[in-house]
Amino acid sequence: MCNGLFEGGTTPSIGLIKLTVEAVDIPIYPIIRPRGGDFVYSETELRVMEEDIRQAKAAGAKGVVIGILKPDGTVNISETKRLVELARPLGVTFHRAFDMTTDPMQALEDIIETGCERILTSGQQNYAADAATLLTKLAKAANSRIEIMAGSGVGIKNAEELIKTGIHAIHLSAKTATESPMRFRNEAVSMASAINPSEYVRYEANLGTIQEIKRVMKGLSQRLVARD
Repeated sequence: MCNGLFEGGTTPSIGLIKLTVEAVDIPIYPIIRPRGGDFVYSETELRVMEEDIRQAKAAGAKGVVIGILKPDGTVNISETKRLVELARPLGVTFHRAFDMTTDPMQALEDIIETGCERILTSGQQNYAADAATLLTKLAKAANSRIEIMAGSGVGIKNAEELIKTGIHAIHLSAKTATESPMRFRNEAVSMASAINPSEYVRYEANLGTIQEIKRVMKGLSQRLVARD
């Protein structure tokens, strides 16, 4: 779960986490990321992340999603371990900060050392579908020690091919554009100075897309079991 889709995901509000936990039966994993941009955090930002983890636990989340790097592009093992310990007994996923590391195979080992249960990755490409070779290597090297979840650009057309790489799960936003109900529109003003998106388009998860992906995944799983 995240806010800030245009920034790659930022921490959702506690109100959103609480209401979602009350509304659904599936485990909720909010991302703990105080801002967009890189994954090197100041001590103040780390304190914010710590408090967000405490609040997410209190709100009923079953896990959190984090990612901390050093300036040289390696995993910040010590700080990641600290947050993993703080989050316990919640599960912890290491997010696509992994895709900004200098050596993905070493990063895999470092993240396993921190105690994370899962890595969300696009295989160090913009889109996971373009990273079959690395995803296959990661899934094999994981060797049941950690789950590899492929994300970014995942949809109905490529989900099955991604699963064939040996990864353990997929991640998708299934976002779709929804027109704003606003009738009066001041097109001269944008609230986001950097990316300047339209204020009159909302992006929301598409239920139909998610249901179709689940159908594809179930069918593939059944075929694989039958083949084995």
